[in-house]
Amino acid sequence: MKAILFDMDGVLIDSEELMAKAGILALRDYGLDPKPEDFIPFVGCGEDKYIGGVAQKYGLTYTPEMKALAYRYYGEYVEQEAFVPEDVHRVLTAVKEKGLKTAVCTSADYAKVVHNLRAIGVEEGFFDAFVTGDKIKNLKPHPEIYLTGAALVGVAPEDCLVVEDAPSGIKAAHAGGMKAVGIASSFSEDYLVKESAPDYIIHRLEELLEIM
Repeated sequence: MKAILFDMDGVLIDSEELMAKAGILALRDYGLDPKPEDFIPFVGCGEDKYIGGVAQKYGLTYTPEMKALAYRYYGEYVEQEAFVPEDVHRVLTAVKEKGLKTAVCTSADYAKVVHNLRAIGVEEGFFDAFVTGDKIKNLKPHPEIYLTGAALVGVAPEDCLVVEDAPSGIKAAHAGGMKAVGIASSFSEDYLVKESAPDYIIHRLEELLEIM
């Protein structure tokens, strides 16, 4: 193992409830009244699908302006309402001290990543590479995002370990020839195992240190 590729939402920051809230607020401005559970099938698939899938469910044609509005709401609340696990800084520091390359590979757009980094309290330059959903063509479960991350840090896919909270991301890692750690934060352990069979299961990010 020479590199660890991190998903962001649900791994480095617990923001799924807040993103659903932001999506609800945005779609309400378009006259809809979605529920938090409407967004669950689209977790980890990028905000175009996350917002667009729910909009379509309620009979509304999706436009990128809906996502932009959701990100605006998200940015207003992220520092107050998103939960950053207390072990995040400790784990990231330990990974760097071991000499491993690090990358964030998230289906979210760069605009959301900026909000998340502010809430986490980490500079973008801490990581060796960033891959965001607005910079790639094929989103998870396609492996493009993780293959791109591996290439940017200069490590072969088989020498990378992916940390993910969603089945779509675990499938993307496997499709790219990488091993995957499933963290049971957004979904239960049983669900992750059933839907995507991760190579490892953890319940807190600090358990990654034991795998390392």
